[in-house]
Amino acid sequence: MNTTGLKNTHQQFSLNENARKIIFILALLVCLLPIISPPLALLLGLILAQLMENPFLHLNHKAINWLLKISVVGLGFGMNIFSAIQAGREGILFTVASIITVMTVGIIAGHYLKVDKRTSFLISAGTAICGGSAIAALSPVIKAGEKQISVALGVIFILNSIALFIFPIIGHRLHLSQTQFGLWCAIAIHDTSSVVGAASHYGAQALQVATTVKLARALWIIPVAFITAFVFKTGNKQIQIPYFIGLFILAMAVNTYVPFVKTITPFITSIAKTGLTLTLFLIGSSLSLKVLKSVGVVPLFQGVMLWVLISGVSLWAVITLA
Repeated sequence: MNTTGLKNTHQQFSLNENARKIIFILALLVCLLPIISPPLALLLGLILAQLMENPFLHLNHKAINWLLKISVVGLGFGMNIFSAIQAGREGILFTVASIITVMTVGIIAGHYLKVDKRTSFLISAGTAICGGSAIAALSPVIKAGEKQISVALGVIFILNSIALFIFPIIGHRLHLSQTQFGLWCAIAIHDTSSVVGAASHYGAQALQVATTVKLARALWIIPVAFITAFVFKTGNKQIQIPYFIGLFILAMAVNTYVPFVKTITPFITSIAKTGLTLTLFLIGSSLSLKVLKSVGVVPLFQGVMLWVLISGVSLWAVITLA
């Protein structure tokens, strides 16, 4: 009797797991349809995460990491390197000022809010530089634990999800130009996936400006990592350099200087945008209620405070200075 009962329970569990896998794969395939925009894909992932457990959660992080990098490089084939350089120049002052300000305010706020030192640092770096990529690069440098990393990523992904929906609405309400919106996205939205998702929804020029400025911003991971290793006295052997940014620049150069490539660039960029849509679906599918609860109120408050600061100040700056 007991053996039969255990066998039936195991079969039921296997059936449920298989059903979850089928539903998840079907949702993933839906995201391949042209009518599914990046915000819709994120929303679909969020809804699915609340209804059932992600059957591929153990693969999610690697899939998001690789899909995002490949998609960003693919988008480079649709950009002109001279326009990108100009956009990068326009955003460099905003980048330097915002990184220094957010990191400083974040560390001080984390101290007074009594947020764990490493968690606070990762939230500050993720907000200041480039979201999950900065957290992934700096975590081994400061020897952060799994809980500290997951809390920081949770804060960043929650705010990214909100930004992807509200930034285009605010941009249209304030009649921001393509360049203004691209700059604002690159500075104020944490993760590259949501930056590109919001900017692509706003317009082609906004996408080019946002992607270029955001990836130029991501290069600041390198000096920040070396400074971090010195401050935390951990050495710098584990610093992760974002090499895919070099491939993005190479893709832009190929598109600019190799004429015959232009015949296939629409196909490449289309695939890249689909990859980005899948990336956002996977991010949404990882934000279950359990994950949201595990973040905690105080770290989330720190993240929101920093996000409001950088969003408000950078919006003022792009309107008055850009």
